[in-house]
Amino acid sequence: MSDTIQSRLLDEIAAREADLVRLTQDLVRIPTLNPPGRCYREICDFLAARLKAGGFHVDLVRAAGARADSDAHPRWNLVARHDGGRPGECVHFNSHHDVVEVGHGWTTDPFGAELKDGRIYGRGTCDMKGGLAASVIAAEAFIATCPDYRGAIEISATADEESGGYGGVAFLAEQGWFAPDRVQHVIIPEPLGKDRICLGHRGVWWAEIETMGRIAHGSMPFLGDSAIRHMSAVLEEMERTLYPLLAGKHTAMPVVPEGARQSTLNINSIHGGEPEQDAGYTGLPAPCVADRCRIVIDRRFLIEEDLSEVKAEVAKMLEGIKATRPQFDYEIRDLFEVIPSMTDEDAPVVTTVQAAIEKVLHRQADFVVSPGTYDQKHIDRIGRLKNCIAYGPGILDLAHQPDEWVGVQDMIDSAKVMALTLRELLG
Repeated sequence: MSDTIQSRLLDEIAAREADLVRLTQDLVRIPTLNPPGRCYREICDFLAARLKAGGFHVDLVRAAGARADSDAHPRWNLVARHDGGRPGECVHFNSHHDVVEVGHGWTTDPFGAELKDGRIYGRGTCDMKGGLAASVIAAEAFIATCPDYRGAIEISATADEESGGYGGVAFLAEQGWFAPDRVQHVIIPEPLGKDRICLGHRGVWWAEIETMGRIAHGSMPFLGDSAIRHMSAVLEEMERTLYPLLAGKHTAMPVVPEGARQSTLNINSIHGGEPEQDAGYTGLPAPCVADRCRIVIDRRFLIEEDLSEVKAEVAKMLEGIKATRPQFDYEIRDLFEVIPSMTDEDAPVVTTVQAAIEKVLHRQADFVVSPGTYDQKHIDRIGRLKNCIAYGPGILDLAHQPDEWVGVQDMIDSAKVMALTLRELLG
């Protein structure tokens, strides 16, 4: 790459710092909460207006019929494309526009996007509207500096990544938007750190385990059979056998943080007996023995594990309880599953971003794997496009936390890396 062009491109990014801050703030101030899926069309319209003004062709795509799509909360996605002056490949930046619930413990306005001491605070700043803004600035600066580039640049803002991505990237992949003959390189600006390249993620299996009982009057529990007590046996056996088993499974994948290099199991929720009443209800609960109890488990597994074996471990545990505990009965229902994904370290997008990080930050990039899944799973498994990574500004540990923030300098540096990547692949 010409040193003159590289310098001009980096200077162009630096000159757009104020624009990068404003764009991030504008995006954060649109409360795209998921669930239920608020303001999806609003944020897509906002981005469409900006990108159309920059010469992008914009498509707004509703994931009609996808999981969670409804007339009350339609799942809107944006795909914007800018074609260069010569034939070449396509580089696609994919960011999700949805954010999780606010939660408690904030000391700033979650949707105020306050700029303080070089940080922008708010829900979605880190995960991942800061990355979305950085990719827009990188593309606009590259087009301004190298207008006669090869190929095409695409920017997408997609729905529902926080709840599986089925109304977003999965739907687009099914419709051919990520087909390898139209897109060759994908960068997902998730907050893994400006000096790290995320090659993929662990696998996940969500399931609901339900124990059965028999309802009876709470004053005569001996006439019934408590499903909650049966579930307590399940939880006790998990502690006794399943958790130690998982702690002994380790991976060669460079998963971060260190604790996620083993298999893990989380109990997402537990519900048993009488349903909770609406807020404001002042009556007492009815005296009944619980005839049903349910837990939702979140099992994260490694690339070295087979999904069938993962499921068999839980089934074996439950069958062992059934063989020794009178009247114990259960059901398992699959809710969600994703196979681990990992891009090769020598893939074109990996080596190009790696070189760009070294030029901008003057240090070698680290390769990591995410502990949780993100939309690479759909680009890989449905789109059949392997040349995909996550790279973006932000600190992963801040995602979904109160007082979430993204650093302005981190966004600038990441935008520079993205722009140099475009220059190398399309220049």
